[in-house]
Amino acid sequence: MGYKVAVVGATGNVGQEMLKIMAERDFPADEVVALASEASIGKEVSYGDDAVLKAQALKHYDFKGTDIVLSSPGAKVSAEFSPKAAAAGAVVIDNTSHFRMDPDVPLVVPEVNPHALKEFGKKNIIANPNCSTIQLVVAMKPIHEAFGIKRCVVSTYQSVSGAGKAGMDELFNQTRAVYVNDPLERHKFTKQIAFNVIPHIDVFMDDGSTKEEWKMVVETKKILDPKIKLHATCVRVPVFIGHSEAVNLELEKEAGADEVREILRKAEGCVVVDHRADEGYVTPDECAGEDAVYISRIREDATIDNGISMWVVSDNLRKGAALNTVQIAERMIADGLI
Repeated sequence: MGYKVAVVGATGNVGQEMLKIMAERDFPADEVVALASEASIGKEVSYGDDAVLKAQALKHYDFKGTDIVLSSPGAKVSAEFSPKAAAAGAVVIDNTSHFRMDPDVPLVVPEVNPHALKEFGKKNIIANPNCSTIQLVVAMKPIHEAFGIKRCVVSTYQSVSGAGKAGMDELFNQTRAVYVNDPLERHKFTKQIAFNVIPHIDVFMDDGSTKEEWKMVVETKKILDPKIKLHATCVRVPVFIGHSEAVNLELEKEAGADEVREILRKAEGCVVVDHRADEGYVTPDECAGEDAVYISRIREDATIDNGISMWVVSDNLRKGAALNTVQIAERMIADGLI
């Protein structure tokens, strides 16, 4: 049986990646509809090697008869249209931040908590976590199952594609301006991003953390275990695609680096590349366009009891957004939920 699928935000970075991944994975769709803002009506987007879809207006679309909606139009737009699609009978898998902490909406990474999908019927909506959270919990899950994680301290190095096309354009334009000695213009980021790093993603909160850091804390607790203590520092770096994370874990049980390495090698969604030599680790450049969460630099931390450190890298547009969304739909189909 094939499904009717609507991709909301189809002309954006994540929407286009969703369409690409659906075609790559031969998603069982009989009909695919590309939806976007009125400004994008008629814009063509690729679906596989041969098919081209013309964007239709989300504002006027009737979701009746649509089976699955893959949604990434921005939180405000999703807040309005995802419930409308769900009320029309579609299962909505939403990539925005709007529904993530709703207690009636499952927040799911298929390799980590697929059992939560069974709760989707309360609102007919499933939320896709934040990109930085997804790769973190994929790496943490097998370690938590084996040894228990008491505390996690993570520093992220997040690419500009996490801020959308505007972020990628700003890095490109500023880099060019540096080389040709033109004035540097800032529109998307709070400070210059070319040849710089910015310890500020999303708005500041009352306790001094940013909302991006808060998201990592609350989402990890909802997805993996509410007892895990987590502290995050999120940094924007001049990389186009691929988020990196330096992760330090305090475990409940003693675990050597070799044990952790072998557990991660066997874990779904994880690829370990960990050689203590030049080039024996993965960087964002190598992970771009790849589906896996790559883990390197696994080592023991002697400054705390049962301490483990590691380096975690993933393509934020794929596993951090579009791929995870498509995988949720695939898992729901496989489990007979759709």
